[in-house]
Amino acid sequence: MTPIVVELDADHVDALARFLAELPDGDLTFVKEDVGGPEAVRAWMRPGRQWLAVIDGEIVGFVAVLPLRGWSDHVGEIRLVVHPRHRGAGLGRTLARHALLRALDQALAQVVVEVVADQEALLGMFSGLGFTGEALLTDHVRDRSGGLHDLVLLAHHVEATSAAMRAIGLEEELAPE
Repeated sequence: MTPIVVELDADHVDALARFLAELPDGDLTFVKEDVGGPEAVRAWMRPGRQWLAVIDGEIVGFVAVLPLRGWSDHVGEIRLVVHPRHRGAGLGRTLARHALLRALDQALAQVVVEVVADQEALLGMFSGLGFTGEALLTDHVRDRSGGLHDLVLLAHHVEATSAAMRAIGLEEELAPE
């Protein structure tokens, strides 16, 4: 079944808290926000910056585009997670593409995403969407068991991609799905 992508709002808080609670510990290592229940989720909600993938009323994925601050306020960070039962079917790609389009709406020139280096499928997906490696940070992430992991910073220059697509008449490709 095809997911629909909807903006996160207050009506989704309890369902999103349940979705996050179902994620394996390994996934939670890489979620930066406090996922300790509905009140925690409510505290980090950002209108117009977070979306959910929903199938038959069930949240199966989450994506956010969060602008950085100060001298990097033209850059947004993508945060994306897909429920393990729904991986491998293109849902992550759908959410990442949605995030890129929303980055354009937010007038961001560039977006970045942090990926643990051993997540080859995720690295491949983002590379296929035009992201390129910007940095490798060795032993930068400590998982919940104390293990260290390398972190790859990928970037996509959405403003340049948008301008190139418009220049060759592909505006419809920029339209929301």
